[in-house]
Amino acid sequence: MDNVERVALETLQLGKQAIVFVASRASAEKTAENISKLHTAAELELEQDILSAVASPTKQCRRLSHCIKKGVAFHHAGLTNKQKEIIEDGFRSGKVGIICATPTLAAGLSLPAFRVLMKSLKRYSGSWGMNWIPVLEYLQMAGRAGRPEYESVGEAISFARNSTEKDEIHERYILGEAEDISSKLAVEPVLRTYLLSLISSGIIRDEKTMNGFFAKTFWAHQYGDMQELQGKMQRMLALLEEWGFVSVTGGSSGMFVAASEMNSVKTIRPTMIGKRISELYLDPLTARHLLDCMTKYRSEIFPILQMISSTLEMRPLLRVKSKEQDMVQEALGTWYNSLLMDEPNVYDIEYPEFMNSIKTALFFDAWINEHNEDYLFETFGIRPGEIRMKIESADWLLYAASELSRLQDQHEIVRVLQKVRVRVKNGVKEELLPLLKMKGIGRVRGRKLIVNGIRNLGDVKKVDIATLGQIVGKALASSLKKQVGEDVVVISPGKRKGQMSLEKY
Repeated sequence: MDNVERVALETLQLGKQAIVFVASRASAEKTAENISKLHTAAELELEQDILSAVASPTKQCRRLSHCIKKGVAFHHAGLTNKQKEIIEDGFRSGKVGIICATPTLAAGLSLPAFRVLMKSLKRYSGSWGMNWIPVLEYLQMAGRAGRPEYESVGEAISFARNSTEKDEIHERYILGEAEDISSKLAVEPVLRTYLLSLISSGIIRDEKTMNGFFAKTFWAHQYGDMQELQGKMQRMLALLEEWGFVSVTGGSSGMFVAASEMNSVKTIRPTMIGKRISELYLDPLTARHLLDCMTKYRSEIFPILQMISSTLEMRPLLRVKSKEQDMVQEALGTWYNSLLMDEPNVYDIEYPEFMNSIKTALFFDAWINEHNEDYLFETFGIRPGEIRMKIESADWLLYAASELSRLQDQHEIVRVLQKVRVRVKNGVKEELLPLLKMKGIGRVRGRKLIVNGIRNLGDVKKVDIATLGQIVGKALASSLKKQVGEDVVVISPGKRKGQMSLEKY
């Protein structure tokens, strides 16, 4: 038993609750599992709620259900929203005493935690290895303890491996000051998105209004050098013009200009496609990527899945593990000539993300071919909560791609994108699409109908209601019959069926 587990159990013995913050999802699950095995408490009845929150429970779901029986849970982005709600509600009601979580739980939630236990204050940061977290993040986590609506006091406990690390934690976090807040406009994707949005809404009409607007922002206050800031905006404006999303007219260009041009100002207007990109809340770089890819589209579905998987909006992508290299390379070889974007040089900094986009596309391909959550978790390491988030992002990107294609008069591609969008949203093969038009039919029920030879609305109309009821249940069978225009007479229990005698008249 390590110190974190010991203090967590001590908290439960006091009749209090605690949140244990750890560095990773794997650590959250392992820590929760260890504490639950040590905790001798009466079993709760939340196990089935956790398992029924997904259509096909995964190994992660089963692991969580075993933990929550003992009043211990783990919480991270890999859980479904329903599972998170069960855990959070259980914690508020006092049924769940310990939550082991990643730092995502530190923002936005107020929970009755007497103690916050911070197992580690370091995070993995790619090539930089393990680094200390920001003071602001520490304060967010520590602030979950002793919320005024639940407790009069709270304890935030950090764990050090040795005296040197103890002194470092004390100096850095207890005595240290929080970092300065930075404007998000300094991040290039945010700047280009907001610049296009301001132009599209008419707030920015020319160079004067552009410079005037940004001069009043926190970004300008923080940056200090307005002249250099204007240079950044000019470069971003030129990029939007090059991509065809804005038109810039008037003004002077070059070093030598006529006297008549010296006082002229560049007029900035959105193009039709630029305005639609802004309405879709799409990063202009992503929009340009989608437009370029769709000019190369031929017929296959996988290249479309890889196209959306290679966008910034889909990140973080599914990372290719060492044991998966052969699987991903084989997929790349299979689809190489059909991909809508060029493969980067193997030594390019973007190459790993390109390979990750292939793996992410493979996940989507498995999903639309009706593999369940358990298979996806075992094959691609993607959890049910992550599946839902990826599907939502894909739905938005496919809709945006179809809207951009419509503006380009690429009507055939629009139809393909709309079909792919429905398949991704529902996780179905193409043969199920006609049945999905009916209310109450999804992935599972649609497959049941197909297996029983009912493939479209005409088949629903032909089959008798008794047979249909055996497949999908009586209530839904009645609803389906009404949807195809048939009147269904429901005979109440106890009512006589068949002919009546003449004596009744």
